[in-house]
Amino acid sequence: MPNASLGEIVLKGIPVSAGLCQGKILVIGRIQPKVECRRITPAEVESQIKRFQNALIKTRGQILETQKKVFEKMGSKDACIFDAHILMLEDPLLIEEVTSVISDENYCAEYAFHLASEKYIKALSAIKDELLRERVADIQDVRNRVLNNLLGREQESFLSNLQEPCIIVCHNLSPSITAMLDRNKVLGFATDLGSQTSHTAILARSLQIPAIVGLQDASFQLSTGQFALLDGHDGILIINPTDYALYIYGKFAKKKADLQERLADLMDKVPITLDGKRVRLLANIERAEEVDNVFKFGAEGIGLFRTEYLFLNRKDIPNEEEQYEAYYKVANALKPNPVVIRTLDIGGDKFISEDKPQEVNSFLGCRAIRFCLEQKDIFRAQLRAILRASSAGNVKMMYPMISRLEEVIEANQIVEECKNQLLSEGKQINNSIDIGIMVEVPSAVMIADTLAKYARFFSLGTNDLIQYSLAIDRLNEKVAYLYQPTSPAILKMIKVVVESAHKKGITVCVCGEMAGDVSLVPLLIGLGVDELSVAIAVVPQIKYIIRKMLLSEAQALAEFAIESESATDILNKCNEYSRSIAPEMFEHIENNKNSNH
Repeated sequence: MPNASLGEIVLKGIPVSAGLCQGKILVIGRIQPKVECRRITPAEVESQIKRFQNALIKTRGQILETQKKVFEKMGSKDACIFDAHILMLEDPLLIEEVTSVISDENYCAEYAFHLASEKYIKALSAIKDELLRERVADIQDVRNRVLNNLLGREQESFLSNLQEPCIIVCHNLSPSITAMLDRNKVLGFATDLGSQTSHTAILARSLQIPAIVGLQDASFQLSTGQFALLDGHDGILIINPTDYALYIYGKFAKKKADLQERLADLMDKVPITLDGKRVRLLANIERAEEVDNVFKFGAEGIGLFRTEYLFLNRKDIPNEEEQYEAYYKVANALKPNPVVIRTLDIGGDKFISEDKPQEVNSFLGCRAIRFCLEQKDIFRAQLRAILRASSAGNVKMMYPMISRLEEVIEANQIVEECKNQLLSEGKQINNSIDIGIMVEVPSAVMIADTLAKYARFFSLGTNDLIQYSLAIDRLNEKVAYLYQPTSPAILKMIKVVVESAHKKGITVCVCGEMAGDVSLVPLLIGLGVDELSVAIAVVPQIKYIIRKMLLSEAQALAEFAIESESATDILNKCNEYSRSIAPEMFEHIENNKNSNH
C-alpha cells in the first residue's frame, strides 16, 4: 500500500500503451557495468577476434530465438522488428572496425566492440531527426547482448521469472526484453527514454501492457518497492498516490471495466446499425491456433487468414499435406461460417527462411501474386491444399496484390488445373469455391470494374493501398507522418472500388487497419463497404460502434469526406462523430487530476 508519509509524486511522460495498473515498482537497468579497457599482446589478437566472432554468432542465435517467440506470440508484424537487429550484427563496417581495433590497437574484444558501438550510438543520437534517433535503442539492445556474451554476463532474463506482479521502471527497456515480458507478472512499465513510435512502444501495445515512456529521470528518482499507480491512457505515473487519486482512478477503472462488460455482452449480438444496416464483422488471423478466439470475441468468421506463418522462420517449404491440415482445421472449426484464405503474400517485409531476395525495393518487386506465379510449384501446392480444405464447405480464397487482369486470369487457370488433378485423384473439393482478389494498388482500383467480372468478392487491403498510392514506405519512420488513411485520394479510391463491385453484384470487405479503427468505421460503412475484417482483439469495439451508429449519418459523413480537400478535416470529423455516439470508448481521466496534482 502507498506510504502517505513520503508524499505523492506525479511524473508525466508519453502514453504509449493504454491501461491502468497499480502495485510495487521494480527499478532495473539503472547502472550499466563498465567495460574494462584492457590491452592484449599480439599473440592474443587471433583468439580475441575469434571471441568476437563467436559472440556475434551466439547473439544472432539469441535474437533469432526471440524473434521466433515473438512471431508465435504476436505475429509477423512484431517479429519483423528484430530483422533490424540481425542486420546490425551483420554490418560489415562495424565488424571490420572492431577487428581493426583488436588487431591494430591491441584492445580486448569487449573494449574494441564497446568503442565501435559507442561511436555508432553517438553518431545516431546527434541526428536531428527524432525518428532516426529512436533506433538508438535497437543498437543499444544489440550492443548489450554482444557485450554480455563476451563478458559472460547474464541477460536480464529474471524479468520472465518474477515472483510477484510489479511495475517495471527503467532508463530504457530494450525491444528484446519487452517482447519476453510475462503479462501476468509485469503489470506495466515506465521508462526514462522512448517515444510512441519506438519498437518498445509497439511491442507494449501488442502485449497490451500499460506503458509510459519519456519520463526523463524516473529510474534515478525512484526506488524498488515504492507503491505506484500507472496511467497508460494519459502517460502519468503516480508514486505514493493519495486516497483521492486512488478514488478517482478507481472510478475510471470501473468505467473501463463496465465498458468491457458491455463489450463482452455483445459477443452473440449482430453487428447492425440503429437504422437496420447489417454489416458482416469478421476476424483476421495469422495462425491456425487463433481459431478458438474467433467466436469467443464475437466475430462471424474469418475475413483474412494470412498463410505466411507456415512459410516463415524455417528453411524448408511446407508441403501440401501440412498446409491442408492447417487450413482444414480452421475451416472445420468455424463451419458454416466463412473462412477467407489469402494465398501466399511473401516479399515486401516477409521472406521465406533466411534467404532474402536481393532487391532494391522488395515492396515493388517479386512479392505476393507475382512470387506465386513465378514459383508455380509452391503456388500449386498451396492451391491444392486450399482446394482440399474447401471440402468443409465454407472456404473462400483470394489473391494478394493484384495489379493487372492477366494475373487473375493466369492464377485462375492454375486453380482449374489443380481442381482437375484433385478430382482425378478422387479428392473431395468445393468445385465452385469463391475466389476473390485483394485491391491494394492504384492500378487495381482503376480497373476495378474489369476485375469485378473475374472475382466473386473484393477485399480492400488499406495498409498497402495507402502505401502505394501516397508513395510511402510504411516501415520507414522518416515518412510515417505522411501515412494518412483519411487522405481524400484514398477515400475516393475506396468509393470507386465499392461502386464497381456493387455494379457487378459482388461484396467489398476491408481487412486493413482502417477497419479496426473505431473512428473510421462509420466512414467506411458510409462509403458502402459491406464487411469488415479486423484483429480478433478489437472485434468487440468495432461491433459496439456499429450498433451505436446510424447509416444515414455515416453516409452524410462519407459525403462530407468525399467533398473535403483536407485529410485532417476528415479525420477530425470522424473523431467528432464517433465520440458523439460512443463517448465512453474515448473517455480519459478528466481535468480533476490536474487540479489535485
